[in-house]
Amino acid sequence: MQNKKLAWVLLIILSVVWGSSFILMKRGLDAFSSDEVAALRISIAFLFLAPLLIKYYKIDLKKYWPGLILMGVFGNLIPAFLFTKAETEISSSLTGMLNALTPLFTVLVGLFWLKVKPKAMQIVGIIVGFIGAACLMIFDAGSGSSKNIIYGLLVVAATFFYAISVCGIKKYLSDINSITATVWAFCITGPISLIYLFGFSDFTMHMANSPMAMSSLGYISILAIVGSAISVIAYNILIKNSGTVFASSCTYLIPIVAIGWGLFDGETVNFYQIFSIVVIILSVYLINRD
Repeated sequence: MQNKKLAWVLLIILSVVWGSSFILMKRGLDAFSSDEVAALRISIAFLFLAPLLIKYYKIDLKKYWPGLILMGVFGNLIPAFLFTKAETEISSSLTGMLNALTPLFTVLVGLFWLKVKPKAMQIVGIIVGFIGAACLMIFDAGSGSSKNIIYGLLVVAATFFYAISVCGIKKYLSDINSITATVWAFCITGPISLIYLFGFSDFTMHMANSPMAMSSLGYISILAIVGSAISVIAYNILIKNSGTVFASSCTYLIPIVAIGWGLFDGETVNFYQIFSIVVIILSVYLINRD
């Protein structure tokens, strides 16, 4: 019973934190390019976690390297770049709504990779969810432009990579301390991001010349430390204690938080989008039914 209460507390906290991450990305884009925001997010999270290596350095890399790569690259690095790129053309609220596809992909990846047999209702939920996602992007396209659909698909791809990471954590890292796994995963992606940031981007120029650089950096730091480093540790604990599908179900609340921040920031959310996200959330409910 105590573990169940802890699981629900973690689920709600993660939903609020990750639901707020989309508006933080948007504020980061005020001064930096999408790639710079993503690289900063991973780099700052890595620098925040690096001192923990003093305590959590012991690990059998030969045994755990597949899971660490999946967690670091597919669960953090690639999605960070896809999300920020998407937000250069679509709203933070739409990005948050599309993020609700994660549980659907988790079931699909579990089916083909972990050989987890889905129930009939889960199959129905997956179909309903993807219909809702398609409607969400189509209704956002407005005058028929395909640009929003294309950038919406970047978010869809990010949720697919999330699902691969979730299943990889369950398969390869279920018997390792969550903090150890998180620290080492960011040790793989952090140096890559730092090299890109200072060697292949205009970050230093934007930092020196943009009047909004410090505020944007502050928002990205919150995103990196709270939304990535600390939250990933909590998410790993949730996966181990409650399973992959329950853990990914924080997407019930993430869209609501994202929509709230979007409206607060002056974004427009139409009736069709609200209806579509309700359809997606219904699909998540269906795939989580016992």
